[in-house]
Amino acid sequence: MAAVLPDAALSPYAVNLLRVLTVPGAAEDNPIAREPVEASRLGDRELGVLLPVAYRLPAQHPAYRAIETAGRLRQPVFTPESCATMLSVLVKKLEQAGYSGCSVLAVNALVRCEGPLPEEAARSARKLVTLLGDRDRLDHPYALMALAGLGGGLTARIKSKLFAWSLHSIARDEVAVVSALGPTAQALLAEASGERSYYSPPQLPDMWQRLADMPEYASFAHRAIEAAHRRVADIQSGRIAYKADAAFERDEVGALGRVMRVALLRDEPWLMDLLRPLLLGVAVAPTAARTAPSQALLHEVARAIEDFPTPEALAALRAARAAARHKGVHKQLDRELRRIERALGDRPDVAFRLPDLGFGPDGVRTAPVGGYDAVITLSHDVDLAWRRADGNALAAVPAAVRRDHADTVKELRDLVKQARGHLATVARSLETGFTAGTTLPYRRWRDELAANGLGWSVVRRLIWEVPDASGEWRSVLPTGDGFADLSGTAVPEPEPDAEIRLWHPLNTSAEEIRGWRDELTDRELRQPFKQAFREVYLLTPAELQTETYSNRFAAHIVHYRQLYAVMKGRGWTCSRLGPWDGGDTDDAYRILPGGAWRVGFRHDYRDQQPDGVECASTDRVWFDRRVGGAWRPAQLADVPAIVLSEAMRDVDLFVSVTSIAADPHWMDRGDDLYADYWREASLAELTATAQTRRSALERIIPRTRLADRCELTERHLIVRGQLHTYKIHLGSANILMEPGNTYLCIVPSRRQLHERVFLPFEDDRLALILSKAFLLADDARITDPSIAAQLRAHR
Repeated sequence: MAAVLPDAALSPYAVNLLRVLTVPGAAEDNPIAREPVEASRLGDRELGVLLPVAYRLPAQHPAYRAIETAGRLRQPVFTPESCATMLSVLVKKLEQAGYSGCSVLAVNALVRCEGPLPEEAARSARKLVTLLGDRDRLDHPYALMALAGLGGGLTARIKSKLFAWSLHSIARDEVAVVSALGPTAQALLAEASGERSYYSPPQLPDMWQRLADMPEYASFAHRAIEAAHRRVADIQSGRIAYKADAAFERDEVGALGRVMRVALLRDEPWLMDLLRPLLLGVAVAPTAARTAPSQALLHEVARAIEDFPTPEALAALRAARAAARHKGVHKQLDRELRRIERALGDRPDVAFRLPDLGFGPDGVRTAPVGGYDAVITLSHDVDLAWRRADGNALAAVPAAVRRDHADTVKELRDLVKQARGHLATVARSLETGFTAGTTLPYRRWRDELAANGLGWSVVRRLIWEVPDASGEWRSVLPTGDGFADLSGTAVPEPEPDAEIRLWHPLNTSAEEIRGWRDELTDRELRQPFKQAFREVYLLTPAELQTETYSNRFAAHIVHYRQLYAVMKGRGWTCSRLGPWDGGDTDDAYRILPGGAWRVGFRHDYRDQQPDGVECASTDRVWFDRRVGGAWRPAQLADVPAIVLSEAMRDVDLFVSVTSIAADPHWMDRGDDLYADYWREASLAELTATAQTRRSALERIIPRTRLADRCELTERHLIVRGQLHTYKIHLGSANILMEPGNTYLCIVPSRRQLHERVFLPFEDDRLALILSKAFLLADDARITDPSIAAQLRAHR
């Protein structure tokens, strides 16, 4: 067996384990042989040493299973000697079993190798290529090319077999470029191409950066995107005959996805001149057909933008979505756009680049059109209004403008959509930065965000923290000429290189939280996302006892389809459950901003009701920490407080939105399977989300005509009507009538609050509770037959 690492470089545990697995008879008197392998005690380099040893063992050997599993879940690091050993072991496995995935595993080891390989590695690579070629196991061509590069090049016979499917022009150029860079670059291309085995480790975290650092590959990226742009232009002009979804071959789509990631990662200055017309060109047919030249490339570029998002690329993709005619393209791009908006939070260096759309500091842009003024205003939304030259407002677009300036009206509406998109991107990026602990140099905050009309519309409605003279953080609101604290006192502008960050209620006192909530409500300042009214989740004594998991949100019965949609919408990765093999349990995951932490949420499929409604139950929540490119279970006590709070906030949202307790029709179904849960949960102790809702109602109710007819208790909003008194639960929004606590079912046709009431944040359940309160306070005038019948029956 080839040399691996000197014993001095291995831990005592690894040395002992290596001896047991490689020295005949060593297991007989060694207690470690009778214990399960503890892969968590092995470093990444030790894992790289032991993997080839494990691959020599029978598949049923306990050590094989433990070490192979660790190799799949972690990032093993190979020394030149252990890498050479791995290749020789894979040759033997291929000779014995004919497993074609050996080429991928060999390349996985090559790109994780720390130094130049010995000659024996080249011999093993040549042998692997020959064996795979002889057996026509060529289903991983990029991996095979990398091995051939290490072994001295492809033979003519293997080359003819490998490229029987014929590389197309852009992919052929990529192969030529990388082949000239040597076997390490070829192995990196194989990794980036997505060729994987079940036994492969996670993708290299620095894979794209390593490709981007190669000047030759960066030059190829420019050349390839230019070639794609030219081809699309030729299709749109008719120089190339149009055929739906045939503009690019599959291998070209893969190559273009790789170069797009490299160009986005490098933030190339030339990219946007090519990207926008390329996306528009592949999204829309040159004819009136509802097809596209290449849906495959459109969505591959969208995935690349998700990996390395920029505001400009996001705007280009939004433009392609607006131009596309295919309904399926709209639906898929909408999902991709939401994921890209979330991903921008991990790139604060580019997330806040905003275009100048002509909005002034007051958030207004006025455009004269045909003797009238179009007025676009930035507030918590973007509104387009019309007025006469004398300033009088109009209810709709003037008929003359609609008739004579249709193109201008369309441009203005497109501008509204564009502004909304940019506002959403900035707000989402800032909110995502909560968990990542993002701070900004004040100079950048001032010049890139506050100085831009779009940026100012967002940052002026958020609470910030700036350092005072002693270096302590001080919470402030931006004003037109600086900042003011909670008392209204002007705060000096920070130094240009000082840091500024978003205020989070987790880091302050209850008194300050109440003060900011009162201030924002008094000003009727709706924030772009929940900040002053943000929920806070602290570690509980029960969670300190369970140590590695939380049951805080376990044992709830939820509408499964709704849960699945909400989790996907919040950026969680989850599998679809159902009444099939393997469809009973799933672990949903979300990688939190910054990439260092991951939260997991287990949920189980329960059943499908006779009317088709699917139910699931919730289970535990846990956290993993990224160590060496792999996820390791973490103690809850070690999770940063803000990471835990923000993750638990997501799970609370899942439960509160999808629980059957919030379904007013559930008890009308005649199925009492979950009746006890419904009764208990619909009137249960308030979660953090519901407590925040209560805090908002404390400030909203006194400002309405309901002030003398309502009272807030610990869990309910009490409404005194003319016929009855009602208790509206602040979590589920379910209603009980007194006396007798009789359930009252009210299902508004639209969850809108028709009264003009300021809401400090957007919350459907808050609006629903207020809507019900206004309705019940005037219960004598209710005409809805269903509600009126219930009121009469209770007399």
